[in-house]
Amino acid sequence: MKYAFMRAHQDQFKVSRMCRALETSRSGYYSWHNRKESKRSEENRTVLVQIKKVHEENREAYGAIKTWRELKAQGIECGRHRVVRLRRQAGIEARRKRRFRITTQSRAGVIAAENKLNQSFEVGALDRAWVGDITFIATASGWLYLAVLLDLYSRRVVGWAMSERINQQLVLDALIMALGQCRPQPGLIHHTDQGRQYSSTAYVEMLKKQGMVQSMSRRGNCYDNAVAESFFSSLKNELVNHSSFKTRDEARTAVFEYIEVFYNRQRRHQSLDYISPVDYERSMAVA
Repeated sequence: MKYAFMRAHQDQFKVSRMCRALETSRSGYYSWHNRKESKRSEENRTVLVQIKKVHEENREAYGAIKTWRELKAQGIECGRHRVVRLRRQAGIEARRKRRFRITTQSRAGVIAAENKLNQSFEVGALDRAWVGDITFIATASGWLYLAVLLDLYSRRVVGWAMSERINQQLVLDALIMALGQCRPQPGLIHHTDQGRQYSSTAYVEMLKKQGMVQSMSRRGNCYDNAVAESFFSSLKNELVNHSSFKTRDEARTAVFEYIEVFYNRQRRHQSLDYISPVDYERSMAVA
């Protein structure tokens, strides 16, 4: 392991310095270095290159299992335990998620809708239940607010909108987009927190017009809307927390690419048998 580390870092550090730090001899290292590489070591080196590629292409978000699944999908044959071991030896780790912060506030004097989901997030088909929420993204030009709606069946973001204002129009725009894409039948459960944007007269009237059943989380209970909050946690962890946006337009472009290109169409979800939301919808359509 010491010699392998030295070979991997010999372009960065002098061999003599690494030998002193690792308490090994130069002659021993060069004897090992000049020895013909075993077939297993050569295969490991090749697989590690692909592991690093998957790690970088997927925003450093994947753990060992998702990485292994992605390698298999690309036709690269290797065992799950080998991927775990090579990642650990190379110090490759998924970015750690940070705790989510509540953005919306309830509207005074308004009775919240009944919680129809009660933390039951499994549904049998598309357009049976949507969950929504709002978050904020910092830019050098000020806050950018993002509202989303996700389908519980496929976890796809079916509607989203961004604005410098956190108002009812923001959530209305996300709802209008979702309706334009999905055309749900009456009876769909629309679940959010008790934010004033979701209890505004215009929003409630649109839900009624579309035959949707409004549902709301209990006040201050993030677990009642765990799927929406999980999406925002992924967004922050995989994009926002590692970016510095100069303008709102720059943030808009990055968030659009994250949602429509990466999250909906590429990102593997454990709850969907490790495929993307769009691929899951396609697979269910032909099942």
